[in-house]
Amino acid sequence: MIYRIPRNDEQNLYERLTHHPLQSWAWGDFREDTGVETRRLIGFDGSEPVGQIEVTFHAVPHTPYTIGYYPKGVWPDDLQLAALKDLGQREKALFIKLEPDVSTPPKNKADIEGLRSILVDAGCFLGRPLFTKYSFLLDLTQSEDELLAKMKSKTRYNIRLAEKRGVEVVEDNSDEAFEAYLSLLSETTHRQKFYAHGEKYHRKMWKHMRAAGIARLLKATYQGKVLTAWVLFYYKNRLYYPYGASSREFREVMASNLVMWKAMQLGKSLGATTFDLWGALGPDPDPKDPWYGFHNFKLGYGGDLAEFVGSYDLVIQPQLYSLYRTADIWRWRWLKLRSHLSF
Repeated sequence: MIYRIPRNDEQNLYERLTHHPLQSWAWGDFREDTGVETRRLIGFDGSEPVGQIEVTFHAVPHTPYTIGYYPKGVWPDDLQLAALKDLGQREKALFIKLEPDVSTPPKNKADIEGLRSILVDAGCFLGRPLFTKYSFLLDLTQSEDELLAKMKSKTRYNIRLAEKRGVEVVEDNSDEAFEAYLSLLSETTHRQKFYAHGEKYHRKMWKHMRAAGIARLLKATYQGKVLTAWVLFYYKNRLYYPYGASSREFREVMASNLVMWKAMQLGKSLGATTFDLWGALGPDPDPKDPWYGFHNFKLGYGGDLAEFVGSYDLVIQPQLYSLYRTADIWRWRWLKLRSHLSF
């Protein structure tokens, strides 16, 4: 069994092996378009294709070294880990961050811990996460009546209220709709004061993921104004909610509640079996957490809270990795301190 770089004429073969949009060929092209080095590998057992790997490499400032990122891949076996180590050595990586798309209900804690121990035994260390540890997963194989019945009563009420007030939600993948999304995204990030990728990033993401048939845009309008716009990914019978934005105007008409319901209906019409809401807090969230409102919004739709294996660093250069981790700890302490200082 070997892993090698896929030929250009093997793109379709590579794509058949992927399981998540962040491992798709289109996502790799998008990241390359933003200036990030992307490397792909395809695995064979004889002539039989058995797996794929897509890793982005990010420069460590003022050094010849990089950090690799392997998001939402399958559970790595020994052969994959060996291929990743070899790739990391060739790219002068200190480590490659692994965040497998592997989850289990939080109550099955023993299953998660067992999986984590396998990564630790393979030479991985618990790392700083880039993805949230939890997400809500909605089972779209249920009927619409069953989906509605599992929602909180307040959520169902808000959906009916939005419909009664005349909020309209449609899929609109036009340039005009995407411009409206960008405008709302800027408003949302300034209002809620959270970090988001810039306009250039989103334009490139939309260009590549839309052309590949993965990205779709839902928008909600009321009295001629776009109040909410979401970018959804549909990939391999799963629907994902990675990006959303909303207006402060007319919040009383509950447009976002109706958008979520229409997204669920869209997923069912496309044949999706699962809707991944792309992040949540844990089983006992702190109401003071800045993301609590967003978590509670998603909670209302009756999905199952899933816990992912988490973020692990596959160390390539142990001594340099140790220095990097020490520097990174002090960097985050300084950023936290600076956020509390007033000048």
